[in-house]
Amino acid sequence: MTFANIYAVAPITVWVGVIILGLLVGSFLNVVIYRLPVMMQNAWQKECDEYLVQQGQPAARKKLPDETFNLAYPNSRCPKCNSAIKPWQNIPILSYVLLKGACANCKTKISIRYPIIEGVTALLGALVFWHFCASTQALLGLALVWALISLTMIDVDHYLLPDAITLPLMWLGILANIFGTYTSLESSIIGAMAGYLSLWSVYWAFKLITGKEGMGFGDFKLLAALGAWMGWEYLPMIILLSSLVGAVLGIGAILLMGRDKAKPLPFGPYLAVAGFIAFIWGELLLNHYLQLMNFSGQASI
Repeated sequence: MTFANIYAVAPITVWVGVIILGLLVGSFLNVVIYRLPVMMQNAWQKECDEYLVQQGQPAARKKLPDETFNLAYPNSRCPKCNSAIKPWQNIPILSYVLLKGACANCKTKISIRYPIIEGVTALLGALVFWHFCASTQALLGLALVWALISLTMIDVDHYLLPDAITLPLMWLGILANIFGTYTSLESSIIGAMAGYLSLWSVYWAFKLITGKEGMGFGDFKLLAALGAWMGWEYLPMIILLSSLVGAVLGIGAILLMGRDKAKPLPFGPYLAVAGFIAFIWGELLLNHYLQLMNFSGQASI
């Protein structure tokens, strides 16, 4: 029995499953968002220390902890009192409500962003499932959305878009389009190349003119991944939308939150938001744009 057949027989059950899956994945994404940058920093520190030792110099930084630290180990703990978080204290959203947003042991407040990420992951996943229905497009689309959420929050926190997410995301997009899931394989490959090279060109042009770096290499790879998923035809829309989203949110942060104008803004979240909009409503937006251009052309004649 296919996934579509299961949905036809028990749609409510499938929808409940999609929501629960989104909440559980959202809880895991909180772990990824926090731990992956720490894992990367530990790896960089180890490499730097090994190089210094090879050069006959003492290690420049503090010793890394002996305890294994990855996405699976150690178990989640309170950062204040270091008490282990029990499984029943880690139920998405529900545990936060029951514990009144505080550690069960020391009563230290827990950031509300954790249940927000869990809820947003579930809602965006449901939107993808609603748009594509019970199909391979929906299942693969969930993976894209989960990756974009992780990249957005990591970039907000650390101005970093990890290769461990962007590169597999790009290859998964190409792999999906071998079978024409979202676009043709040709358009997917060209989209990956054009996505990377377009921002790479902007980066070097800006650096040659100003002597400053306007964005990071992770932005190139993220746009390449989006091009791989949706095809090169969507790249102009994604770039335009990301600029608009960046302008609106950037100005809003300055006016409403008093953000320092000189402080750089991560571009990855804007690309992620624009990519999601294009993924769900891109075809509709393109059709409206073409109709508008056709109407304008007729009017001018």
